[in-house]
Amino acid sequence: MEAIIAKTEKQLNDAFFVRKEVFVKEQHVPEEEEIDQFEDTSEHIVVYDGGQPVGAGRWRLKDGHGKLERICVMKSHRSLGVGAIIMRALEKAAEAKGADSFILHAQTQAVPFYEKQGYRVTSGEEFLDAGIPHLEMVKKQKL
Repeated sequence: MEAIIAKTEKQLNDAFFVRKEVFVKEQHVPEEEEIDQFEDTSEHIVVYDGGQPVGAGRWRLKDGHGKLERICVMKSHRSLGVGAIIMRALEKAAEAKGADSFILHAQTQAVPFYEKQGYRVTSGEEFLDAGIPHLEMVKKQKL
């Protein structure tokens, strides 16, 4: 499996395809909420397995932090390490642009996964995003 930064329209559409499959079809997030105003200012990552897109995520710089968003893996590829591949690729891309820490809004059911990646819950105050419970998490780079 290979994670790449989406540089072509096809690669970007592949990332959107995975996001639509996971968030819109599977989790019932309205499509108008899934695609937002940050698409053009974010750097997108897509993971391929044998040429097929199986995972995606994006990041953007926010207040000096790498804000990781829209991280998702196709149901067929969960528990195969794709999520960790996405996280490493997003963090590496953000570091290359000067981010010294990372933040994300994790679906509460995914918190254990992010904790394994070195993230910790910041406040513990749950909030809803697209009707799904989330917690804010942070990870600082090792100095």
